[in-house]
Amino acid sequence: MNGTRPRGLRQQKTRQLGSIWRSVSVLALVGLLGVSLTACQANASGTEGGVKKETVELLPLKDVTPLADPTAYEGPTTAVIGGPSIPPLADPPAPKLPVTVVSKDKAGDKKIEVTDTSRVLALSLSGTLGELVYAYGMSDSLVGRDISTNFDGADELPVITRDGHSINAEAVLALDPTLIITDGSIGPTDVVLQLRDAGIPVVTVDRAIDPESSYKTAQQVADALGVGGAAPQLIGHLKAAIADKEAEVKALLPKDSGKLPRVAFLYVRGAAGIFYLFGEGSGVDSLIRSIGAVDVAEEAGWKGERPMTEEALVAMDPDVILVMTKGLESAGGVDGLIAAQPSIALTQAGKHRRIIDVDDTVLFAGGTRIPDVIDGLARAIYAPDSLKE
Repeated sequence: MNGTRPRGLRQQKTRQLGSIWRSVSVLALVGLLGVSLTACQANASGTEGGVKKETVELLPLKDVTPLADPTAYEGPTTAVIGGPSIPPLADPPAPKLPVTVVSKDKAGDKKIEVTDTSRVLALSLSGTLGELVYAYGMSDSLVGRDISTNFDGADELPVITRDGHSINAEAVLALDPTLIITDGSIGPTDVVLQLRDAGIPVVTVDRAIDPESSYKTAQQVADALGVGGAAPQLIGHLKAAIADKEAEVKALLPKDSGKLPRVAFLYVRGAAGIFYLFGEGSGVDSLIRSIGAVDVAEEAGWKGERPMTEEALVAMDPDVILVMTKGLESAGGVDGLIAAQPSIALTQAGKHRRIIDVDDTVLFAGGTRIPDVIDGLARAIYAPDSLKE
C-alpha cells in the first residue's frame, strides 16, 4: 500500500529541509515549562527502537483473587499493562478521497485537503494515533512511527522521534509522507506545521486522554484517513470494551465501601522535588472512576494539574499514590520519593509504602488502550499479589 511520489516533489521537499531543520535546532531548545499531559509523557521510553515487544501473559481479571482490604496492603507495585486488546476492524474500509477535514491547530481551525493516504505518519507521545490507524485496518499505510506506537508489526517501522517527544524533520521528509496526523504532543509544534510548506498535509486532532476525548479523536483520525464512516463501529467496540472491563473491575471491589482505596496521582520528576497533583480533567480522574476507587483530588475539588503542597496531600491522606515509572526512577525509587517529599510519609500510602508506578507511555494513552490501562491499574490496586505469580 506504500506508494511512491514524483521525484520532483521529493526534491522540492528536500530543498526545504534546510530552513525547517534550522527551526528544529532553535525550537528544540525551548522546554515545555508548564506541567501538562505533554510534560508528563516527555520521558516516554521503550526498548531500543522504541517498541516493547515482549508478550505480557496475564491471568484473566475475573480469575484473580482480590484483597479483602486493599487499603491495608503494604509495599510498592509496578502496574502491568497488557494489550493492545482491541483488534483492527475485521473488514477494513477503503478510503474515500479527496476529503477536506478541519485541523485543530493552536492558532485556530484550518481546512486541510487530503488526497492520498498511502504513506501516513501518525504522531503522538502516547502512541494513540498510530494505534488508531492500526485499529482502522490501515497499518500498511504507516511509513514511520513515534517510539510509543505499539501494535503487531510496529517494530518494523522506522522511528522519527529523536528523544521520544521531539520530531526529526529530516527523517520525516526522507519517508516522503502523503499525510501527517498529530495531536500536538510531539513537537516543536511550529516545526511540524511547517512541514505543510513542503507540501505535506498536516492534520492536527484533539488529544485523547479519556473515553470522551478518545471517541472524538477516533472520529477525527478516521475523517483524515478518508474512512470517517468506519469510526462509529470502532468507537462502539471501544465503548463496549471499556464497559466490559469496568464490569470486571466491580467484582474486585471490597464489599465494605469503607475499604475502597483513596487514590492520588502525583507527577514526579527528579530528586530535587517537582511534584504536581492531578485532578479533574487531567485524564487520571476518569481512570480512577473506572476502577471504582476514591479520587482524593476530585474529592478535594482539585482541578487540572497544580503544584502539590504538603498540607494538601496530608489532608487528602491517600491510601495509594500513583506515579509514572520514569518519574519514580528519577526520584530515586520509593525511598528517594519519600525522602524528597516527607509529607508522603505522613499519609497512609507513605506509611504502607503503597506506591504504584505505571509505564509513562501508556498511562495517558487514551484511545484503544483505555481498557488495558483500566485492567492494569485494577490488578495493581486490588490484586497486586497476582502480579507476583
